[in-house]
Amino acid sequence: MELSVFNIEGKETGRKVTLSDDIFGIEPNDHAIYLDVKQYLANQRQGTHKSKERGEVAGSTKKIKRQKGTGTARAGMITSPTIVGGGRAFGPRPRNYSFKLNKKVKLLARKSALAHKALDQDIVVVENFNLDTPKTKMMAAISENLKISDKKSLFVLPEENKSIYLSSRNLQGVSVVTASELTTYQILNTKTLVILEGSVEIIEDVFKL
Repeated sequence: MELSVFNIEGKETGRKVTLSDDIFGIEPNDHAIYLDVKQYLANQRQGTHKSKERGEVAGSTKKIKRQKGTGTARAGMITSPTIVGGGRAFGPRPRNYSFKLNKKVKLLARKSALAHKALDQDIVVVENFNLDTPKTKMMAAISENLKISDKKSLFVLPEENKSIYLSSRNLQGVSVVTASELTTYQILNTKTLVILEGSVEIIEDVFKL
């Protein structure tokens, strides 16, 4: 698959980049994508939720009323879940939501997500660029020139670039990530994938089996 390389002014440079069919041209595996996204979201959960149960609520353990003859249901202590202000029955407890997923499944998921983007023609290749100083206006102008300012976009950089990151963090719908840290969730959670020319080789190197 060949794509034209654009500059930050939105014009074609005359060069083309060939995307590997082993990554961008595979048959997408949607189940692998589901598992990887599920694990990613599960890992974001803190799992610190907690509610007090009947043994943890402050209150007397004295029997509230006599067992029989009241005409209502029998009741024990005031901390019972059936009484207002009592403990919660089967409430949430701290837990770890993370689970294991094989590396090959995660790799297949990321390749499948990239293949989906390639099929939908939502990949734009831009020549490498750098910003001398962080300027949000400059990053906004680049998005405007590439005609993606109205779309959620993800810029894939070959390496960390503080200026580009700082320039993009105040722009709604614009995210930045390095090629080696690209995840399935990030790929799917964007409309247009903007890959810098130097990132193509890194993606192919990281994602190969």
